[in-house]
Amino acid sequence: MLYFSRWKTIGIWAVVLIGVIFALPNLLSEQTRASLPGWIPSRPMTLGLDLQGGSHILLAVDRNDMIAERLQAVRDDIRTLLRDARIGYTGLAGTGRTVQVRIRDANEVEKAKQALNSLTQPVTSSVFGAGNIHELTLEEPEPGLFRYTLTDEGINYRTSSAVTQSIEVLSRRVNELGTTEPIIQRQGSDRILVQVPGLQDPQRLKEILGQTAKLTFQMVDQSMPVQEAIQGRAPAGSSVLYSTDDPPVPYLIEDRVIVSGENLVDAQATFDQRTNEPVVSFRFDGKGAARFGQATQQNVGRLFAIILDKEVISAPQIREPILGGTGQISGNFTPQSANDLAVLLRAGALPADLTIVEERTVGPSLGEDSIQAGQMAGIVGSVLVVFFMIGAYGFLGWIANVALAANVILLVAILSALGATLTLPGIAGIVLTVGMAVDSNVLIYERIREERRAGRSIIQSVDTGFKKALATILDSNITTLIAAVVLFFLGSGPVRGFAVTLAIGILTTVFTAFTLTRLLVAVWLKRSKPKELPKGYFRLVPEVTRIPFMKVRLQAFAVSMALCLGSIVLLFTVGPNFGIDFTGGTIMEVRAKSGAADIGDIRNRLVESGIGEVQVQGFGSDSDALIRIGMEHGEQEGTGSSIVAKANMALSSDYEIRRTEQVGPAVSGELAWTAIVGVLVALGAILVYVWVRFEWQFAIGAIVSTVNDIILTLGFLVVTQLQFDLSTVAAILTIVGYSLNDTVVIYDRVRENLRRFKKMPLGQLLDLSDNEMLSRTTMTSATTFLALLALFLLGGEVIRSFVASMLFGVFIGTFSSIFIAAPILILFHIRPTAYAPGSEEAKEAAAEAAGPLPAK
Repeated sequence: MLYFSRWKTIGIWAVVLIGVIFALPNLLSEQTRASLPGWIPSRPMTLGLDLQGGSHILLAVDRNDMIAERLQAVRDDIRTLLRDARIGYTGLAGTGRTVQVRIRDANEVEKAKQALNSLTQPVTSSVFGAGNIHELTLEEPEPGLFRYTLTDEGINYRTSSAVTQSIEVLSRRVNELGTTEPIIQRQGSDRILVQVPGLQDPQRLKEILGQTAKLTFQMVDQSMPVQEAIQGRAPAGSSVLYSTDDPPVPYLIEDRVIVSGENLVDAQATFDQRTNEPVVSFRFDGKGAARFGQATQQNVGRLFAIILDKEVISAPQIREPILGGTGQISGNFTPQSANDLAVLLRAGALPADLTIVEERTVGPSLGEDSIQAGQMAGIVGSVLVVFFMIGAYGFLGWIANVALAANVILLVAILSALGATLTLPGIAGIVLTVGMAVDSNVLIYERIREERRAGRSIIQSVDTGFKKALATILDSNITTLIAAVVLFFLGSGPVRGFAVTLAIGILTTVFTAFTLTRLLVAVWLKRSKPKELPKGYFRLVPEVTRIPFMKVRLQAFAVSMALCLGSIVLLFTVGPNFGIDFTGGTIMEVRAKSGAADIGDIRNRLVESGIGEVQVQGFGSDSDALIRIGMEHGEQEGTGSSIVAKANMALSSDYEIRRTEQVGPAVSGELAWTAIVGVLVALGAILVYVWVRFEWQFAIGAIVSTVNDIILTLGFLVVTQLQFDLSTVAAILTIVGYSLNDTVVIYDRVRENLRRFKKMPLGQLLDLSDNEMLSRTTMTSATTFLALLALFLLGGEVIRSFVASMLFGVFIGTFSSIFIAAPILILFHIRPTAYAPGSEEAKEAAAEAAGPLPAK
């Protein structure tokens, strides 16, 4: 394995060079990147919202609103079709999902069926006409009584169509704001995800996204005073609507629509030449201009109302016919509100009401702080790992560090080439990769030392070390890769960023360990011709250990089970400190504009503004505070946005709103279920992999050990009351991968020793395997712990609970691999223990293992 042809050597360095080229734009300024030639890669990693600021908003189509509108449309269609066919009817009404009508003349029932036949005709539901659905079903419970019912597939079709149309409208609206690289995409069957990075005014975005923008021009009914209509009953065909003024002014409006926003072809924010006030100028298409001109000709002297989403913007008097198809909307506009209205009108109306069910907003200042904290944590963690490897392996540690640097470069290059989004958890993934990447080199180096102690030459030891470490490295990294894949498909937002970074880091780690590290070691052997392997400056454990782990396995197992039972009891009595991802509600991080944050003052302001269930606590520095606003019983989707608006008004004068997260009840329930499914799917997938690669006893042992780690980690979260949210689930799945990584490495050695020492009692063989892997286990745990510790201390408050969970997981995963996973093999009799203590077979087996024990 130490021979490299010239072309293979060139290929390896070419890959590293390409990685440098693709990663380099991340270190260049935007101006420098713009000046690069077109053939040179210039795209850096895209920064996530948590690093550059911006808004993440999840909108849902209101299905009940869709059903109500569809019922109204069906009633109108029935009325029109029967009138056109001159068929008398009565009792036209709709409730729930059903519209019914009674035909007066029994002799016209068949004629009515023919007239209404189009309502139950199938609708093409795909572009190519391959799928047809029935929106309505017809029942005739008694002669002459028609009952039309909306079908589930029809509602789903209308909802899907509304989502598609809404995405187009929202895209036009957001693009009009001038933001860069917005993401607007379908999520599920009835939701739309909108992500706008770098947005300075998230409140303005919410107002623009949430407004339906249904514009109509209708006549004001002046047949009676509006106050009489309010106190009594409005005339048939008219309704009372209110203006946007403060206080609102009531108007009696005719229901008949003269012209709607569908006839608008342009709208621009301008200034009235007479009053110099901001107004919105509009222009109709030919059809709209004709209808508007006719209406204004016939109603000179009357008032007509301009109505947006059932609110009267203005109600001017028609002084003369408006025949040019143009006009202007005046009101109490500011330049920005006039521009926003023009944006809404140009983009068009939404086909249905959209409700904000999840919102995550990060201010630009917090994003800058997160970048600095992530960079500092990454640098400190990397430096600690670099010095640790040099101290442990001497010159071989330098080689490992070169491979580690190449590993990070390739990781960043791939993320840049894919256009992946770097989030704060993604930075944590890079730091974790730095800590775990040395595991492959530790496995190789410890195996080389082991072969050297067995009497092989330097070259033979190195060659055999690489060969025997390959299978172990692949097995151990695939388990972590499975956890990362599950995280990606079942996670969302920043959790996905962490999963992508972790998965790519695993792949680059395997590549650098078995190409670059092997190449550098081969070059060193060829040029230096060393007489002995380089020695490090310290060892965490002696080269050879004979710790009787199996003798205390029952005691260790009992302690672990007791802790697990205690954790389960705490889970059901005390309970975790669930974040809003699982409970719903709102979190706001604020910073005082001057001095320290006054917790009591913040709480009083929020309570006075009408917000209940408020918790305020210190967060990070003295000037920062974290606000938790719980979800009240029976709270509906979308009410969180009004709560955030109230909190902004109460605090914005003295506090900077650095971060806002709001999750509705439906989303929180789905996130909780997805988290449970994610953990179960990961465990199942890893169980199958270990079963296939080893035997069923190994798979059971791995799962028991992993479940032990999960329960103890949950107990740790309950005891410390760290926030339990989606990032914590990501940490638990990472712990699953890390723990199984460690377990599989030990199992791989157990399997090898089962082949080598066929007559050795199983307990003794497991002790031998644990001792052989002890040095590797402690070295890997130490490097990972150092990298995570830097992230915990310097990465900021936002991901502290995430990293704390992983720190605990590293410790408990190492413990369970030795004291839980290995002893399970004895319980399930991985091999019959036919050799009684003191027998000739046992003495012979002991003699086989009497030589120097590998310390790996």
